Amino acid sequence: MSNLFAELSKTVIEGNLDEIVQLTQDALDDGLSAKEILDKGLMPGMDHVGVEFKAGNMFVPEVLRSARAMQSSMVLIKPLLAETGADMTGKVLIGTVKGDLHDIGKNLVGMMCEGAGFEVIDMGKDIEPQDFVDAVKEHEPHILGMSALLTTTMRSMEHTVKALEEAGVRDKVKIMIGGAPVTQAFSDQIGADGYASNAASASELAKKFMG
Repeated sequence: MSNLFAELSKTVIEGNLDEIVQLTQDALDDGLSAKEILDKGLMPGMDHVGVEFKAGNMFVPEVLRSARAMQSSMVLIKPLLAETGADMTGKVLIGTVKGDLHDIGKNLVGMMCEGAGFEVIDMGKDIEPQDFVDAVKEHEPHILGMSALLTTTMRSMEHTVKALEEAGVRDKVKIMIGGAPVTQAFSDQIGADGYASNAASASELAKKFMG
């Protein structure tokens, strides 16, 4: 059995889309649970990818390939996880802020968080502060992740934090922010709970929030 888990991790690391679907099906046919496949196969693979990415040994295209491989496996196991009511690590709501149409970084964060066992709700890009507030009320996530790639759109993060405060839901969610112009100092200034410089750091921060 441990062989199958090791194979699953390896296909995630290599970003092997074709092989991972067959391997996931084999694991299910062998009687392994969706939760075991996630916890012992996919997550260790994505953890390794995160470590290599942070160390500069893997680059965005390779990480995206790994994340897509993992998502191909998730397509098979997600419905089973829901059926069995398996506990996920937590729930993360993510989006790129108003006025900003960049989403590669945000997509990577979503994939890395999913690889860390989180349920991820991706709102997309160009999201108004009020839409974030409505989504926090509706989905009750543990974490809200906001991305901005332009200095001009960073302020929308601050407006969103204020809107959450005014709506009385700020204390119900941890806020993490990121994007090229974003800094820890800016995060502190607007009252966010944390800043991540890349997708691997974001999934680590999300785990820390839940820990």
